Amino acid sequence: MGAITSAVIAVVGVLLGWITIEIACKPCLQSGREAIDRSLNPDYDPDDDNTVRQPLNPTVTDHSAAAPSAVKSV
Repeated sequence: MGAITSAVIAVVGVLLGWITIEIACKPCLQSGREAIDRSLNPDYDPDDDNTVRQPLNPTVTDHSAAAPSAVKSV
């Protein structure tokens, strides 16, 4: 009887740990699963994406709207 109780407690502990990780890391896990689903989808073509990607380092062309050059540091 002690072995069955220990096994049940161990299984419940693993399940609670799994649920905790799923809840804590949901945004990261969800985006990873979506990426895996896209890569495994034979009908997915990345060239067909209509989303416009923003540049990583945008350049400011209008210098009047740029931040002032003098920066006060404390």
